[in-house]
Amino acid sequence: MVTHFTPEALKFLRGLARHNDRAWFDPRKAIYQRELKAPMLALIEEVNHALAAFAPDHVRPAQKCLFRIYRDTRFASDKRPYKTHIAAWWACAGMEKTSGAGFYFHVSSTETIIAPAPTCPPRADARNPPLPCRPPRRNALLLAGRKLRAAMSEFEGNRLTRPPRGFSADSPALDLLLCRQWGVSATFPADAQPGPRCCATSPRASRSQPPSFTS
Repeated sequence: MVTHFTPEALKFLRGLARHNDRAWFDPRKAIYQRELKAPMLALIEEVNHALAAFAPDHVRPAQKCLFRIYRDTRFASDKRPYKTHIAAWWACAGMEKTSGAGFYFHVSSTETIIAPAPTCPPRADARNPPLPCRPPRRNALLLAGRKLRAAMSEFEGNRLTRPPRGFSADSPALDLLLCRQWGVSATFPADAQPGPRCCATSPRASRSQPPSFTS
């Protein structure tokens, strides 16, 4: 059975979006821990089991994958103390303290997002990539695949205006090299729940089939 979030979890997130302060959160912290944190940790363990079959370098302890609900407001103009979503990030081994390639899962009161993405790769990766890169042609073929396009949308942000240091302007991979943020994602309704294929253990299924969600 795949872990899911109850209507009470979404009700909590809607309330947190309206009352983002400690006076509202503290008396309801037990609800957060029961309805959001505990199910997310269980879901992370299920995803870890699936990743072990085809992406073992991304398997991490559940507590390490889970993002804190507390926002870092030290240097932010927005001083609201809490995030209005719960999320997890499966980083690649050896890149936990960077923003290298990984898998992202996010639930808020308005949407559910899954995204495999090398988001915000550090500059050092552009100069000296620590992991083998697929040939540009293979990357292009993967991104153009009908199954991927049907399941997910490509996103990018903070695009560079010139190639990273060490790469020429005529590099066949220039389109990807210019992206400081890049990945593919799928967005579902807030009340969507993971279906049987969400944590498929088959490497072939996990790579080629979109995760299924049921309302």
